[in-house]
Amino acid sequence: MQIDTIPKPGSPSSSTLPQDLVALDDASEWSSFSEKNDGPQSHIWESRVAVEGMHCAACAFAVEKAIKSVAGVVSVEVNATSGRARIAWSEDRTRPSEWMKAVFNAGYQVYPRMETDSQRRKQNRLLLWRWLVSGFCMMQVMMYSYPVYVATSGDLAPDMLNLLRWASWVLTLPVIFFSSGPFFESALTDLRQKRISMDSPVALGILITFFVSTLSTFWPSGWWGKEVYFDSLTMFVFFLLTGRWLEARLRSKTAGSLDALISRLPRTIEKKDESGTFVRVSIRSLKPGDVVRVYNGEAFPADGRLIEGHTSADEALLTGESAPVNKDIGAEVIAGSHNVGATVIMQVDKVGSSTQYAQIVALMERVAIDKPRLAVIADKIAKPFLIGVIVAAVISGLFLWHSDPGKALMGAVAVLIVTCPCALSLATPVAMIASAGSLARQGILVQKLQAIEAIASVDTIVFDKTGTLTMDRIRLSDIKVSQHLNPDEALRLAASIAQSSLHPVSRAIVRAFKEGSLMPILDARDVPGEGLIAGIDGRTIRLGSAAHCGIAEDAVPGMHVFLADDRGFLAMFSLEEEVRADAEAAITKLKERGYEVQMLTGDRLSSARLVAEKIGITSLFADFKPGQKLAHIQELQKQGHKVAMVGDGLNDGPVLAGSDVSVAVGQAVPLAQAKSDFVVQSARLGSLPALIEQARKTMRIVKQNLVWAAVYNAICVPLAVLGYLPAWLAGLGMASSSLFVILNAARLARKQFD
Repeated sequence: MQIDTIPKPGSPSSSTLPQDLVALDDASEWSSFSEKNDGPQSHIWESRVAVEGMHCAACAFAVEKAIKSVAGVVSVEVNATSGRARIAWSEDRTRPSEWMKAVFNAGYQVYPRMETDSQRRKQNRLLLWRWLVSGFCMMQVMMYSYPVYVATSGDLAPDMLNLLRWASWVLTLPVIFFSSGPFFESALTDLRQKRISMDSPVALGILITFFVSTLSTFWPSGWWGKEVYFDSLTMFVFFLLTGRWLEARLRSKTAGSLDALISRLPRTIEKKDESGTFVRVSIRSLKPGDVVRVYNGEAFPADGRLIEGHTSADEALLTGESAPVNKDIGAEVIAGSHNVGATVIMQVDKVGSSTQYAQIVALMERVAIDKPRLAVIADKIAKPFLIGVIVAAVISGLFLWHSDPGKALMGAVAVLIVTCPCALSLATPVAMIASAGSLARQGILVQKLQAIEAIASVDTIVFDKTGTLTMDRIRLSDIKVSQHLNPDEALRLAASIAQSSLHPVSRAIVRAFKEGSLMPILDARDVPGEGLIAGIDGRTIRLGSAAHCGIAEDAVPGMHVFLADDRGFLAMFSLEEEVRADAEAAITKLKERGYEVQMLTGDRLSSARLVAEKIGITSLFADFKPGQKLAHIQELQKQGHKVAMVGDGLNDGPVLAGSDVSVAVGQAVPLAQAKSDFVVQSARLGSLPALIEQARKTMRIVKQNLVWAAVYNAICVPLAVLGYLPAWLAGLGMASSSLFVILNAARLARKQFD
């Protein structure tokens, strides 16, 4: 990273923003944390960054508002639970340091994604020190307070009582000026920005308690009374920091799978230079064709293939394949997978955003920022809830004032501290992010957190056939041609068209063509659910179904693909497909759990029936075009069914989009183009029942969290308003409320299935 970059006019100076972040104005640095849009909006960049210091929904709103105020910012999404933000901005009107300065001015810290781990560790260490100081001071203050609680009238001389109070006051100072720092800093920022967050009532409660206790120590004859509350003050600060520290640790754990994926690549690698010597360089300098050496224990830095050595690769976090995969010379390796066998030499084929790893990272970062529907509702409630807290504290103080002004103030403090909108805001997103992390470890990528709620409520599961229930490696078994063409010519013609498609049938035809060169084609396009069409040698060539090719097909069992030109039939390709090994078990398990299972395919009824009978599907719909498939899904929805569509993610976009939730299955799915809500990279259909069960468990935990947050506040707030809840117990209750939500959600981060 260049530290000496001079910001453009209008950018923040180094005095207002850390110099290493000002350096991010250098356009060469943008690709490390941003992606550039294609097409007419090529001037728009989308940056993903980490934001430190957010604790609730109000914090996320504050960050969003600050960034949106910067000219040139197109859109902003901030998630307080994961601590991540996505910012779309125009390079013609702004620079990263400008919207980063807005975040700093709002009272928060912002870092590019590659610096997230180090900054989180630094923040956690500081939080740990604050917690230790508050704990030590709390114990000492309680030691000095103990004689006051146990002494009877006349046991303590006035001078001794004053000495104990002075000692408690001195020991409380580090708690106020160091340990309580995060609460005061956030509250001051709220005051400057004319907003309110969870730290505002907490800071106000701490100040009131310290102020009343200080007056009672130095001027005990005033209206505030003779009572001091240093023990309660240090105790509830300790409890609050305990909750915040554990919450930070647990948040890191629940989002750990996402971060593990995002930080898999090494920073440097050994590259072979022109002299044949291996020199360690930054992986950002790699380009296709480079030769690198990967040591045992290192992660592969890019997509490529082995050219020397034999090893095994751990691809668990990328594909869900738990066992290491053997890699020989010529084998493909994936960026982000770990070399767990021996030192090998590889040639780089893809780098940066074109790698499968980069596409996975983009999906996971999108999930980390996404806000599910229930979380949005809770966030909207949180702000008015906080305003209500302060109003309730004032009412409580006025209600109790006539009996004892000092205790009235402490009653108001208890109201300020005991309420916990944090638990309400955290209830949904922390559970869903934990679940998304667990699914990611099994090779299931979540595109939208809202999809977890959607798939938990489905009752009907509709499967595509080719590439989903069957293996995507289909084999060409026979070719029948017209009298004007021989089989080799027909295969060459078909492969020339099929090379433009990723459909399993197209790949099978291309694989079958082993000798010679393919023919140049013009205007190749895919007709969804039908086949391909292209121009070759001045002719319009069609490859696909009989109807697509204008051929009256005989009822011959099996899978067939036809080739035709303007004059009619040219060839028929017979293909053999293999049913996935775990398809029958997965279908059986889904049916046992009460789901309606259907097969919906564009293939002929004869070939579809062969597959359906093997795996136990009795509800079969074949020869359906894309429009008919969508109409079938819509009819099921009209009947009141919640429908999940499972396909290979390569075609049938309308039916995937039209279902309540969609799942793409197969390692060949291009992640950057996949429109499904879930992507099962391992292609194991056995993951589907476990995915639905995980989603249902997630929604159960979300409901438990929401009920807990509502019940806790319904019970504790009235007690605090009436003065029946001491401040230290209020602090313990608030910390425990948030911790319950986090701990309950953390159960979802465990491995749920094999």
